[in-house]
Amino acid sequence: MAGTERLRRITEAVREAGRIGVAELAELTGASEMTIRRDLEALAAQGVIERYRGGARSLLLRGVEPPFALRAQEGLEAKRRIAAEVAGLIADGESVVLDSGTTCLEVARALAHRRVTVMPLSLHAVNALADGPHLTLLVPGGRPRPGELALTGPLTEASLTALRFDTAVLGCCGLTAEDGLTAYDLDDAAIKRTALGCARRVIAVAEAGKLSRTALAHVAPVDALHAVVTDAAPDDRTERLTAAGVTVRTV
Repeated sequence: MAGTERLRRITEAVREAGRIGVAELAELTGASEMTIRRDLEALAAQGVIERYRGGARSLLLRGVEPPFALRAQEGLEAKRRIAAEVAGLIADGESVVLDSGTTCLEVARALAHRRVTVMPLSLHAVNALADGPHLTLLVPGGRPRPGELALTGPLTEASLTALRFDTAVLGCCGLTAEDGLTAYDLDDAAIKRTALGCARRVIAVAEAGKLSRTALAHVAPVDALHAVVTDAAPDDRTERLTAAGVTVRTV
């Protein structure tokens, strides 16, 4: 099992059990107990778990998003395919507001050498776009959330409402036909709603697992979206989105 996949499995197992021993995690993943101990130290450094002698307990509450550093390595190839598809939907010369989150960070990297105007809503994406030779970078004000570096607050909202964009690219924590686009963080949800209202076209990006998930904060119903780009194969979840009038593009 690859290291990133192993960390994900360990995180899920500890979160589900509340607390679990090293020997159980070694059996679950097929790794040695020494490897598991190193993995637990890495996850403890990220604030995901708390170590105790012989095992670990979860620090992630239900409904709380895992840390950015952990999510950034999950499903990376799928996120890059989604990002490439989104970049292909954006024409040279467009103005784009780009949401925070790990998938939108990959979109930033895919746009870095394009001739477009981009306002990214996270400092991670600002850094990814800063050296784009043909790109016009607009940096909003706001307060960065620790770890996420997503920009939130009234200064971010004011930066958005002063402009009108061709396209908004929004990430999410959950997206279903019934509950729409949702987020874990209330401040983040408010920024997403503002960005959505400032753009003529809205593209949501969502890995497969998010299409069966609903988070705490409602952002928008699905009929506010023009397209969803996902790595999910067509099934009843994508069919319900299509029936609601959303164009679903799978990669």
